[in-house]
Amino acid sequence: MAENEASILFQNISFQRGENLILDNISGSIYRGKITALVGPSGAGKSTLLKLCNGLKSPTKGDIFIDNQSITNIEPTSLRRQVGMVLQNAPIIRGSVYDNLTLPLKLQKKSLSKEDAISMLNTVGLDGGLLNRDASNLSGGQKQKLSIARTLVNRSKILLLDEITSALDPVSKHEIEQLIIKINKKYEVTIVWITHNIQQAIELGDFIWVMMNGKLEEHGDKTLLSCTKNTKVQRFIEGEIRV
Repeated sequence: MAENEASILFQNISFQRGENLILDNISGSIYRGKITALVGPSGAGKSTLLKLCNGLKSPTKGDIFIDNQSITNIEPTSLRRQVGMVLQNAPIIRGSVYDNLTLPLKLQKKSLSKEDAISMLNTVGLDGGLLNRDASNLSGGQKQKLSIARTLVNRSKILLLDEITSALDPVSKHEIEQLIIKINKKYEVTIVWITHNIQQAIELGDFIWVMMNGKLEEHGDKTLLSCTKNTKVQRFIEGEIRV
């Protein structure tokens, strides 16, 4: 793998809803096999940027390339298999843990063996004995792990994580953080992680993007948060700009 090869490339991306400019001319690369932490105040456009990456929204201007292929040339269901997304409140369907795990393949008219399902649970730190349990009875941390496992069923090359630990207790938060690091290293999955936790971004991110008011204010390796000369970014880091 080439040094710092782009897994996602944004070229002059803007997104407008009515009169509101949500994203304003964003360009930059998300590097393959790395964890990029995406930080910034609420309303900065972070979640919108993630949704553009797997086709939940389409840019008003500009282009996005996934592994050097324009997103406009990738069939939507294929795109969402390549680019998985895990949300803060893990959406769990009614039924068993196995029903939830097998959902992505069922939509493709494929099946998931019980052995593979148990292996996937073990990968995310869940016991195989949970396979037939009602998924609604899982704890918050277990549901988040199940949501991650369900995304991994598609063997996604890219994982988009939107505040996935913000609603968890400290123990579950730590477990999810360690799980994401494990997935990143073991499978060389490219990860984009939205977080409001600056310390989490520094500890887990290889690279940092700071977004404010729909713009990519600053980006670089994790050291930028400790040596930024950007006054707005400094104010955000010091808590003067509300997250």
